[in-house]
Amino acid sequence: MQNERINSTALTAMLLALLSAFLFGIATPFSKWLLNDLTPLQLAGLLYLGAAMAVFPSTINQSLSLIPKKLDTRNRFSLIGAVIFGGVLGPVLLLIGLSSAESTAVSLWLNLELVATALLGVIFFKEKLGNYSWFGIFIATTASVLITFEPGASAHWAGLLILLACCCWGIDNHLTSQIDGLTPGQSTFWKGLVAGSVNFSLGVILDPLNTGLGIVLASLLLGALSYGVSIVLYIRASHGLGATKSQVIFSSSPFFGVLLSALFLDEQFTVGYGIASILFFIAITLQLIGGHSHTHKHEAITHTHFHRHDDGHHSHQHETPPSPLGHVHKHTHKEIEHSHSHLPDLHHKHDH
Repeated sequence: MQNERINSTALTAMLLALLSAFLFGIATPFSKWLLNDLTPLQLAGLLYLGAAMAVFPSTINQSLSLIPKKLDTRNRFSLIGAVIFGGVLGPVLLLIGLSSAESTAVSLWLNLELVATALLGVIFFKEKLGNYSWFGIFIATTASVLITFEPGASAHWAGLLILLACCCWGIDNHLTSQIDGLTPGQSTFWKGLVAGSVNFSLGVILDPLNTGLGIVLASLLLGALSYGVSIVLYIRASHGLGATKSQVIFSSSPFFGVLLSALFLDEQFTVGYGIASILFFIAITLQLIGGHSHTHKHEAITHTHFHRHDDGHHSHQHETPPSPLGHVHKHTHKEIEHSHSHLPDLHHKHDH
């Protein structure tokens, strides 16, 4: 029964990660088009302001306040770090690189985020990976290297900027996945509002806005989908799978970008890109086999995060039956020691 619960929770998280990947993947080709009328700072700001606007209605309808209250030091540090690395630095570095390279090449360079997240997870964030997971990461890395030699990936200095952006997002992935004092909507709203305001303000100060309302609205809409809805879905997935495993699935997002680049920007899709796509499919499949089992102890804790009641860790009672799709509220876990197959998720950051 425990394994069935974990498989159900993991499957849901994987599907959320895949949908998140699609929404994020469409951002690169459409951002390339928007950069014809906006500077990287201006577009980065509008994208994240759009993200904040997208999650605002659902966030204020939840039982928790939009304004985070009484965050402990760890959660406060994680939120500030996620805003700086994931909201301010990452998108600006990406868009500067995108302004000087083809959308296809940039989309595929974004696979480096997988490698960055994995290495940061093992070194700094206590994530444990099995042999299948490591093999999947190796295959994903091989696919990324293969893509580097394809036509259209010649702006190597732009590739360096994308690598730096991926490192920023790797840090953001881990910091965001361990925030348990905010809902996914709250995390996304504050990241979008603060980072978007900073980048857009700087962009307008450095280069006055000189475009039509249609471009501004298109930027906000793209941000709402690719950086708003996508981020919320990724946060929920990372709570169920851990940042590294979620990132492996999320690494399919560049291929959605490649597909749209070929369809709408008339960029070339080569045989090498096709081979890399197959390799990434294999890498994602290997992550489904991952996981490990051992006796471990959970200390008593009270926290807030998105969860379901079929994952083996949430047995608290509700006055009315909770949604089987999941919900968010403050709850308490009693101390427990047990053994079951598990992933490096929000409840399993222990050493072993």
